Amino acid sequence: MKIALKLLLLAGAMVLVSGCYTNPVTGRKSLVLLTQGEEAKLGAESFQAIRQKEKVSQDPAANARVQRIGRRIAEAVGNEMPGAKWEFVVFDSKEFNAFALPGGKVGVYTGLMQLAENDAELAAVIGHEIGHVIARHGAERMSEAMVIAGVGAVGAAVVEAKTDDPRMRQLFALAYGAGTTLGRVLPHSRGNETESDRMGAIYAARAGYDPRAAITFWEKMGAKKRAAGAAGAKLEALLSTHPSDEQRIVQLRALMPQVVPIFEKARAARSAQPD
Repeated sequence: MKIALKLLLLAGAMVLVSGCYTNPVTGRKSLVLLTQGEEAKLGAESFQAIRQKEKVSQDPAANARVQRIGRRIAEAVGNEMPGAKWEFVVFDSKEFNAFALPGGKVGVYTGLMQLAENDAELAAVIGHEIGHVIARHGAERMSEAMVIAGVGAVGAAVVEAKTDDPRMRQLFALAYGAGTTLGRVLPHSRGNETESDRMGAIYAARAGYDPRAAITFWEKMGAKKRAAGAAGAKLEALLSTHPSDEQRIVQLRALMPQVVPIFEKARAARSAQPD
């Protein structure tokens, strides 16, 4: 039993060392057991499954808008998402939802596009969702669950993640917030959300979109919840692992002195480019 315990502890230590990932934007280190190649494969499979299930919008204006903003954000991301095969899809739904999956797969719902009235607000949301992917938050939560389940089961779970098991693809999509029903989505932690807010503002600023639009977007989201009354309170309970809108806005305001200069530099560079 003592030998087995030592081996278990040794295996756990090896997992923690070999699975360490550093966020290229914030520098935060996290435990991630999946490789980026495995994540990209699961991301592509999950995105295809979502496309088959959800109604893809045929609205040319909505599609053009998401493509235009998405491409600029992708350019701002650069090599921070290695091997990305970017794909931006608009889903025809009243839900206030958007998501991104590893490999550069991004979905935006028409309901959210109506709330994000200008391109800068939508850029902040898309940048936020892509931030979750680059920070590898979904894979981090899955890895933590593997470790909690027991080091002995980690190997089997990783092997399963490499298969075409649809259950694993569904879990993966939910971990990245791609589920369309909040009650089914694995919750993001407040820390993950704050980190992605920061990354989203940086990516929007790099792309030449005013990052202050993130503040106006969350102000409108808060107003929407308050107007919903009891339904808004229910939504707030489901999002209890997220920062409150008020807290989010305070944190974003504090971030602006760091990111507005990035925006102004990017805007000046774009203005200097020939038409």
